[in-house]
Amino acid sequence: MTDSAPARVSRPRNPATDVALIAAFAALIAVCAILPAITIAGPVPFTLQTFAILLTGAVLGARNGFLAALLYLAIGAIGLPVFAGGSAGLAPFAGPTVGYLVSFPFAAATVGLIVERLPRRGAGMTTLLFFLAALAGVVVNHGLGILGLSWRGEMSLTEAAIIDVVFLPGDIVKALLAAVVATAVHRAFPALLIRRAREPRAASEAPA
Repeated sequence: MTDSAPARVSRPRNPATDVALIAAFAALIAVCAILPAITIAGPVPFTLQTFAILLTGAVLGARNGFLAALLYLAIGAIGLPVFAGGSAGLAPFAGPTVGYLVSFPFAAATVGLIVERLPRRGAGMTTLLFFLAALAGVVVNHGLGILGLSWRGEMSLTEAAIIDVVFLPGDIVKALLAAVVATAVHRAFPALLIRRAREPRAASEAPA
């Protein structure tokens, strides 16, 4: 006796929807970047950029999160003043914050890659799992940021790490905030993210 489970059919999303989401989150990153920055230590300003990057990955997933952050960098590179402090052009990519800028697409993709594979276990557990995924993005952001500080800031890796660690507590808070917001978004729009979690394989044959 053969017992086949019904196949779950998912319709591909309209590409125009993806384009709109990528553009919207690139704009969100820009807005968070140009809000008034606070200089705490060294040449790196404290902004909400990291929150926007982590949220982008958690909401859009790896591919679209990467593309949204990449689009943000591209519009800044061509001259729109969307980088921290209203800066623009290629000059920021030659400065000590280059590592943080370059890390944005990879940080968003890292968060998205993990979130796509996470189970949904209720609001509290989902928020915790999203928070851990966002922390992985923070690691990518700070890791490349330290390398950039050392390279373009003409300092040792230890000196760069000492400057960078000042921002770590704030970015942990941003990761938690991004997790809370992303959980609310996905609960409101459960079809927004294409999930990559592997479904349990149904048995193709059952004993008679």
